[in-house]
Amino acid sequence: MQAKVTATPAALELVAEIVAEHGPVLFHQSGGCCDGSSPMCYPRDGFIVSEQDVLLGYIAEMPFYIGAPQFEAWKHTDLIIDVVPGRGGMFSLDNGREKGFLTRSTICTVRM
Repeated sequence: MQAKVTATPAALELVAEIVAEHGPVLFHQSGGCCDGSSPMCYPRDGFIVSEQDVLLGYIAEMPFYIGAPQFEAWKHTDLIIDVVPGRGGMFSLDNGREKGFLTRSTICTVRM
């Protein structure tokens, strides 16, 4: 499967900062209501990936997953992970840094 997630230079810089502090991480984009379009960043051993999660690709060699129902809704969309001023997701490792990850998107061309 072709990677469906990329990151801006600002996001890659924040990932490097977090990995330097916490070690390997993973990202999860869920369809939950709490953090909207914020991908959540967790210690790699602090989040259990389920059989219902879909691996979209890697950001700075860190895996990026999405819940299966959300993947179905977004399967023709490429995600671009960026950084914006503000707080990260409540349980995400970007929280408390005065900047946080944000998911942007582009719609892919669908050929039938």
